[in-house]
Amino acid sequence: MSPVLSAEDLTLGYGAEPVVRDLCLEVGDGDFTVIVGPNGCGKSTLLKALGRVNKPMSGRVLLRGRDVRGQRAKAVARQLALLPQSPVAPEGITVRALAARGRFPHHTLVRQWSPQDETAIRSALELTGLAGLADTQVGSLSGGQRQRAWVAMVLAQDTGILLLDEPTTYLDIAHQYDLLELFADLHRQGRTVVAVLHDLAQAARFATRLVLMDRGRVVADGPPEQVVTARMVEEVFGLACDVVPDPRTRTPLVIPHERAPSRPR
Repeated sequence: MSPVLSAEDLTLGYGAEPVVRDLCLEVGDGDFTVIVGPNGCGKSTLLKALGRVNKPMSGRVLLRGRDVRGQRAKAVARQLALLPQSPVAPEGITVRALAARGRFPHHTLVRQWSPQDETAIRSALELTGLAGLADTQVGSLSGGQRQRAWVAMVLAQDTGILLLDEPTTYLDIAHQYDLLELFADLHRQGRTVVAVLHDLAQAARFATRLVLMDRGRVVADGPPEQVVTARMVEEVFGLACDVVPDPRTRTPLVIPHERAPSRPR
């Protein structure tokens, strides 16, 4: 089966300096892929290229076999939704109005607002626990509520592919797991999910596949138990550790070794 989304010899950067170099990656239809790696390794840069935001310096991104740069933005947005890192909402916009923006790719000159839009927005607000805050201005929300409002916009877009850049930012630990369980449910219902996460335990718990990046390249790719090893964590993150099975899920759990305290200078 052909991949639903793929990067072919992708080089990405800002200015003249590449951040991602000659990267190849295929995302299968129905995968829950989580991209992990140290800060600055190119995770978010790659995700934005997959979502047609970052233009490659060389190489290309294919969506269902077609170059995303050769497709209209609305046509791509009807197939995949991107939750960027730390987005900024327009001043004065309500939670419902922000979620409604997810419906814009489905509108044309002929087809404007419809009952289907109302249903998608209502469902997105209920799934993110924001139905009771629909008329509240986004700027007055807590950081966690604001993040869930952006997730509601992505869910209202109602696409088969979700690209999520650190979706649990600003959420407390309970809401982090609630949101990840929601994405896992969507995956089980047939959505393709690609997420960038920092927490290795969360990534290993929810992903069907882990992609580990370092210095702009993929250094490991496969099931979590094959990617998250003590050797790989120390090589890539510089953290000596043991990796043990989570007592509940049996997925890899990183236990750091005690680090020597730094001496005052």
